[in-house]
Amino acid sequence: MVIAGEASGDLHGATLCRALRTLAPGRRLIGMGGDRMAAAGLERLADVTAAAAIGGTEALGPIPTLWSAWRRLRVALRGPVKPAALVLIDFPEFNLRLARVARRAGIPVVYFIPPQVWAWRPWRLRAIRARISLVLAVFPFEAALYRRAGARVEFVGHPVLDALEGVPAREPARRRLGLGADDLVIGVLPGSRGQEIARTLPVLRLVAARIAAARPGARFVLGAAPVGASGASAGSFIESLAGSVPRIQIVHGDTYAVMRAADLLLVTSGTATLEAALLGTPMVVCYRFSKLTEAWVRLLVRVPWISLPSIALGRAVVPELYQRTFTVERVTETALALLASPAAMNTQRAAFRELAAALGEPGVGARAARAVLSLIDETAAPRRLAPASVAGGSPGA
Repeated sequence: MVIAGEASGDLHGATLCRALRTLAPGRRLIGMGGDRMAAAGLERLADVTAAAAIGGTEALGPIPTLWSAWRRLRVALRGPVKPAALVLIDFPEFNLRLARVARRAGIPVVYFIPPQVWAWRPWRLRAIRARISLVLAVFPFEAALYRRAGARVEFVGHPVLDALEGVPAREPARRRLGLGADDLVIGVLPGSRGQEIARTLPVLRLVAARIAAARPGARFVLGAAPVGASGASAGSFIESLAGSVPRIQIVHGDTYAVMRAADLLLVTSGTATLEAALLGTPMVVCYRFSKLTEAWVRLLVRVPWISLPSIALGRAVVPELYQRTFTVERVTETALALLASPAAMNTQRAAFRELAAALGEPGVGARAARAVLSLIDETAAPRRLAPASVAGGSPGA
């Protein structure tokens, strides 16, 4: 059983599902995920990717959808034919509770892309140590942290490395998007959740107008991620940009080409910041959530950054503008300053190369799949040997 609850988890879960089907074609894959995981061979019992929320107070809306999915998955874990293993992908509020059900049913649990306890909610380490059979760490420092906490852990690398294989180089990406080789291209990535888009895109639209006034001829390209039914209003807002001034070109289903083609990205915090960094594109990171969630986050968050490149390298790598600093004036000023400073852009690129070297090589999905299958074999071996041992026979009987 493989469980993912958000768009990024669906992407990485699909990579894992493909690898599992290649290495163990006779095993069924069931669980929760989006369209990518279904296409990779997952028999879906539930899909909550369209209802995914930011967290905090924003997470209250999709509770009925999550509860319905929870009940179906719990029944499958407790049923007469149990999964050989449960593989969790991020989504910790839901997944740690599901892990408890699995362990009580005697099912080994693997956490692929585990909770970011190094950033917030460190007390989750206790639950992970008690409920998770194997943590598959995606950052090198993460493996060391979990090991010190007494959890069994393997470093497999970040699945973004697999997802980015085959992304076109800058010039082919520009040709694919109808952009000139010498155009100044600003990429806009407003997020994959409806709430994110609704809170960030109105500001970024005004920022685009100011950048266009300062840099005539600049091209703006928006990478639109699927937002699902719950993000219908946000999707409509994206489409309304088609007639805006300056013109913002909307690209569906080719976000990586947008990242590669851009000279600078205005990007919502999240997995996209790591993807853009590994593609080598400088960025300004933006975010906004509710005031109540802000107060909640300030109490819990343990790191001073919100972007994955800065968190992973342990220092400020890219400008981060969020909450009160996420204004039209600040974002415009920061973007124009970067565009005017090749040295500042190159400093970001150098940090991105350092990050890429630390994350390892592609093949993450296959390494994670081998770890899952190895754990299944390890867990099953004592069960196969138990009857002979009780009867006094030889272990090989």
